Amino acid sequence: MPVATAGRISGRKKEIPNRCGIAGTVARLAWALMSADERPILLAIQHVPWEGPHRILDACGGLDVHTVKPLAGQPLPDHDQVAGAVVMGGPMNVDEVEAHPELASEREWLAEALRREVPVLGICLGAQLLARALGAEVRAGEGAELGYAPVEILDPNDSILGALAPSTTVLHWHGDVFDLPEGAEHLARSERTEVQAFRHGNAWGVLFHPESDFALLEAWLAVSEMVHAACEALGDDGAAALPAEAEAAEADLLARTTLGLEAFASLVESHRPS
Repeated sequence: MPVATAGRISGRKKEIPNRCGIAGTVARLAWALMSADERPILLAIQHVPWEGPHRILDACGGLDVHTVKPLAGQPLPDHDQVAGAVVMGGPMNVDEVEAHPELASEREWLAEALRREVPVLGICLGAQLLARALGAEVRAGEGAELGYAPVEILDPNDSILGALAPSTTVLHWHGDVFDLPEGAEHLARSERTEVQAFRHGNAWGVLFHPESDFALLEAWLAVSEMVHAACEALGDDGAAALPAEAEAAEADLLARTTLGLEAFASLVESHRPS
């Protein structure tokens, strides 16, 4: 789910202009031009205005990060044009294809990325889209899991999440859940949600927010939709306590998650599109 990018500026991040109606061959050529500096391209798929890669960008000095907004009509590139993808969050369910028909195309794109073993990191909605692309049902959980709480790591040797073992307090912000997809390895769980993370080949699905920090939470709480969700799930007092909880968790969370984000960036840098 949500990642606000307000106030975060990166010279590495380029936003792809809206190419609605442009022929596919022209779009492919545009991608080729944008990779002229020969850095591998990391695709960042963004679903809502307050959602972006945030701290993931800090690990991507060797990558050219391009953002695409499928729900705004921007087309996803051919798989051979990217070396990896991060898929961010949003409040919609993965099966709301009548309201957001682009989600169906995005699930198909992810299924092909999985087949090609393109490195993918899906966070919150991104994890749900990955699970759905692998055939798992995505459904409403028993109420929203929102706020700071521990997550238990089941594989301490995992390159992306292993540094969080045995457990770390992280930011949760989701309402939908899923079962472990067939063929995937179970990586994490919380008291409220059995499958918090999984790995399938070169793809990771993570329901919680390893990219979060105090600045991210602060930006989210400047968005009315996010404030409403927090108050509904936690009550006014619980929502008001979130900044202090973010501050208390930040040092440990940053130290543990940075290693995994850097490991994912290295995997993308070494991948050669097929």
